[in-house]
Amino acid sequence: MLVDANILVYAANRAAPEHETARQWLDGRLNGAARVGLPWPSLLAFVRIVSNPAILRRAVAPADAWRQAREWLACEAAWIPLPGARHAEVLGSLLEPRAVSSRMVPDAHLAALAIEHGLTLCSTDGDFLKFHGLKWENPLAAR
Repeated sequence: MLVDANILVYAANRAAPEHETARQWLDGRLNGAARVGLPWPSLLAFVRIVSNPAILRRAVAPADAWRQAREWLACEAAWIPLPGARHAEVLGSLLEPRAVSSRMVPDAHLAALAIEHGLTLCSTDGDFLKFHGLKWENPLAAR
């Protein structure tokens, strides 16, 4: 699996209604047997969002947010998926459809990483459904 920033933000932000569900889900995965992809774009977006007082009322210092990210990365199941030889080709194919707007370019990059590595992208953002060939799951949706 590959984790989007919104799951990380909810897992760390105690004020979010989704906090407990996200925290339990992420902790369970990071302490499980399956590998959990934490790509750089998700980690950096997490740090940017939770340290921005214009976004979160109880923002933390960037160094504190980075410490949290490092704790997640220290888990045995965690790894950082990197673009491979096919990344440019996969990303280009995801950017072709007219339904993809400029604001979705970072999402297309995450989708390309997931497709290239054969992973399911875990996010609460339903816009990922626009990317053909992507396996997507909202782990916080009621089951």
